[in-house]
Amino acid sequence: MCLICDRIEMIKNGTNPYFVKELETGYVVIGDNQHFYGYALFLYKNHNYSELFQLDMPERLKFMEEMSIVAEAASKAFGPEKMNYELLGMGDAHLHWHLYPRRKGDIGNYGNNGVGPVWCLPFDKIYDDSNRPSAEELEKMKDALKTELEKLLQA
Repeated sequence: MCLICDRIEMIKNGTNPYFVKELETGYVVIGDNQHFYGYALFLYKNHNYSELFQLDMPERLKFMEEMSIVAEAASKAFGPEKMNYELLGMGDAHLHWHLYPRRKGDIGNYGNNGVGPVWCLPFDKIYDDSNRPSAEELEKMKDALKTELEKLLQA
């Protein structure tokens, strides 16, 4: 099983502490590490596809629409200057979006004098254990994101 499938199984078993909300095409979770405060992921429910273009058009559009709603909710919940979106998949071929709330100075002097994608920051800095939210912080983040998601989904 892949890491994303493992995380989805934890959601189904009620043991994933980062789980926020289930949508039609995927699951919303807060990222384990929060160097980029408000970092969230949207995990596609079906492991059988590794490319966005493999989804039939109605499913693809729904997945992208829901990702956009999650991004808007994260922006409202965490107040970044800009949202970055990534659908990568070389590490885990299971379709999943990375949603990074960005702020000036969040990569220090890395990149082009502090400007660039999140990956300009060394992995050891992004994934340092000091970036993991406390249980209390995690609950606040989940509540904030879920509140904004529910507002958008009811609109």
